[in-house]
Amino acid sequence: MSTRVKLTGRLVAAARALAEISAADFAKAAGVTPETISAIEANGSAWLHTDQDAESAHRALEHFGVVVIEESHGMGAGVRLKFTRKDVKEIARLEGEGGTVRSDDAP
Repeated sequence: MSTRVKLTGRLVAAARALAEISAADFAKAAGVTPETISAIEANGSAWLHTDQDAESAHRALEHFGVVVIEESHGMGAGVRLKFTRKDVKEIARLEGEGGTVRSDDAP
């Protein structure tokens, strides 16, 4: 398995709910079908079975700014947003200013 945090279907579902992402949008970012996302979430608390499913889910989580928190100190795993609400508003404002559209990746 990958060195990334292990995921369950419940964590994927919680992440989608927290970030208010549809299954179709999440699937598109993950590079899989919406049916695959439904199957992953239907597994509930079971770990994702394949590295491919886990990598796909992590790719989508990163795309939408969701961070997975590992189990520790007697507490279960969870999800949180990478950005604060203030950050999200600022990012939306900056992206809505117009101008030439280019990649966000800096060289």
